[in-house]
Amino acid sequence: MDENATHKILVIDDEAIIREGLRQALTMEGYPVVVAQNGKVGMEKLQNDSFSVVISDLKMPIMGGIEVLKTISVLQPNVPVIIITGFATVDSAVDAMKNGAFEYLTKPFLPDQIIEKVQAAVSKRLMNLESEVITNSIPDETVDDSFIGKSEPMQKVFQRILQVAPTSSSVLITGESGTGKELVARAIHNNSPRKDEAFVAIDCNSLPENLLESELFGHVKGSFTGATQSKPGLFSVASGGSLFLDEIANLSMATQAKLLRVLQQREVSPIGGTKATPIDIRLIAATNRGLDKMVEEGNFRDDLYFRLNIIPISLPPLRERAGDIPLLIGYFLKKFSADIGREIKGLAADAHLALRDYLFPGNVRELENIIERAVVLTQGDLIQRESLELPDSQDIAAGNGEMVAPINTEELKEVKRKLREQAVEPAEKAFVYAALERNNWNVTKAAEETGMLRPNFQALLKKLGISIKDHV
Repeated sequence: MDENATHKILVIDDEAIIREGLRQALTMEGYPVVVAQNGKVGMEKLQNDSFSVVISDLKMPIMGGIEVLKTISVLQPNVPVIIITGFATVDSAVDAMKNGAFEYLTKPFLPDQIIEKVQAAVSKRLMNLESEVITNSIPDETVDDSFIGKSEPMQKVFQRILQVAPTSSSVLITGESGTGKELVARAIHNNSPRKDEAFVAIDCNSLPENLLESELFGHVKGSFTGATQSKPGLFSVASGGSLFLDEIANLSMATQAKLLRVLQQREVSPIGGTKATPIDIRLIAATNRGLDKMVEEGNFRDDLYFRLNIIPISLPPLRERAGDIPLLIGYFLKKFSADIGREIKGLAADAHLALRDYLFPGNVRELENIIERAVVLTQGDLIQRESLELPDSQDIAAGNGEMVAPINTEELKEVKRKLREQAVEPAEKAFVYAALERNNWNVTKAAEETGMLRPNFQALLKKLGISIKDHV
């Protein structure tokens, strides 16, 4: 794999011809390129993705280059920024460098000039990664010390939490496993008037139905075999505070009916009891399944669904908030380093790049496990890639040659992409070799004969790893 392919470049310019020219020049060198038509769009992309280098125009009608520099210094401070401009002045150059620009380049420039600057910036980025101490990078924009994110999706989640926290409305949190649904529930409780009262959590999938009902609603002595004494349920224990029901999609229809009655009447009767006790709780539920679809299929009560889904909060998977990964790494690194009493400064460049390209099917919980394992296994003060021990579930095939089942739609897309590449590459190689041999390995003539532009033909050669020098 071309080393440049691991370094994604963000190009920000309000002129389409400049964006396209830079995209073509950088793509031919093997760099993945993302373009944005102004600074605002560029910063939105930066919030949700990771880049090795940013190239930004200085003068733009919506958020100019200096504002871009200032924003990047907060969002991803170690990403080098190359400022380009057609209106160069000494003052503007000084201003750009004072605000952290890595380089300042005047238009027009040759492709080789920008490639040289990008290569230098990539080297600088790798040096930053090697020495980067990210354990102090926990952002201010959090609602809880362990609930972290600067990305736009997470900022929306934080905003919703702070909006709903002062109320007593029921909340339904949805998201894939490992995205932090209980953290959201605790953040709601901790930012509410109920914060000094109990926060009680239960996984509805952890107990058989009869025991779950007893845990939720309580029971009186002798109400069933083994009930040797009366016991209050979690609704009563949580009264005055918050009750968090995780994986609520796993409740049986019978338990759903009892839960609905409790929510409607705001009182609970223990199993085997006749006296109802008033309750005052904030109910927060969570699921990684689509309750609306379960309602359509008749597997979940629609009346209970509407009672739960007063305030919906949807948590994004980690792959959709990649810009938060360095912050989370920093938090977990600090946490687990303190646990074992060792000082680990950060991650080596190859470890950073490996995590950046990983899809995290297990989301934040999986990242936490990876960092904990790496901290334990690391001998030095920087975590190396091998200490991450990333699982190979994203590989196309397992060791026995069988296909590994994708875990989610993102993995499915990646598998399909790799399969397409594997299927197409032999045909591409045959096409290129035949064209070159017919034209005595003259790239210009081969490109003309096949109807391709010479730069596109060269890019195909680079992609396939075909060197002209080896055949002339």
